[in-house]
Amino acid sequence: MLSEATSEAFAQAGITAQDVSGAGFGLSGCDWPKDVAPLRRVVDGLHLGGPFVVTNDATIALVAGAEAGWGVAIIAGTGCNCRGRDAQGREGRVTGEGGLFGEYGGASELVVRAIQAVGMAYTHRGPATRLTQLFMDYYQASDLEDLLEGLARRRYRPNPAAAPLVFKVAEEGDPVAREAIAWAGRQLGSLAEGVIRQLQLENETFEVVLAGSLFKGGPMLIEPLREVVQAIAPGARLVRLNAPPVVGAVLLGMEQAGVKWSSEVRQHLIDGAREALEMRRAARQS
Repeated sequence: MLSEATSEAFAQAGITAQDVSGAGFGLSGCDWPKDVAPLRRVVDGLHLGGPFVVTNDATIALVAGAEAGWGVAIIAGTGCNCRGRDAQGREGRVTGEGGLFGEYGGASELVVRAIQAVGMAYTHRGPATRLTQLFMDYYQASDLEDLLEGLARRRYRPNPAAAPLVFKVAEEGDPVAREAIAWAGRQLGSLAEGVIRQLQLENETFEVVLAGSLFKGGPMLIEPLREVVQAIAPGARLVRLNAPPVVGAVLLGMEQAGVKWSSEVRQHLIDGAREALEMRRAARQS
């Protein structure tokens, strides 16, 4: 798949692999140091003309989203991740392995947290919540006991696709749903907190790039996150990723080629990538 994608890109650009003087690859699954060597072997098969770097896809989101190309990126989609880079290029990270290592805040964890609130309401360990009716409707359960039994026995399974419905119930004023979302925000903030400490950014001014579909939930998620981050790093500024991640890969490639890039170059790449994506979208619809 990588070979096909790069061949198509080279053809569109009118170049060959040997014309590439530097490249960056942000690849899903590049999570641990031992992952790098086999992925590099795959890229070696492209026979590029210059050096390249292989990194986690969260890193290219950071480089694309942070004006200076360094800071911290928090990813919150189905799962969650967090990566950081300081001005000298040192990197920080969480494991990206989710609940096994206490890393929470993606849609999967939010939905489980909301289901836990339903269970706590059922056993009178927590307040009543509209989340109960939400999940009964979502799973088409005959009653509350059918819902809980079905979840316990895995006839029903927590589905991260239900996360937008949790936000909807929260927007309608349900305090339990709002707290579940605030919990997710605090957990995401704690991921950044760890990376900030690793890179000793507590007294720096830098950007925290927020990427992933869960951030569409807005302030209910983002403000608790902001509180955690700015408690340890007051100079941190939260920004939503508004650039195609491929821009980060290109900028990393420029670094590999020994080219120093500026914010103007970054913006030019963002504009060009958006235009190319829009043209591709229009071509598919025609």
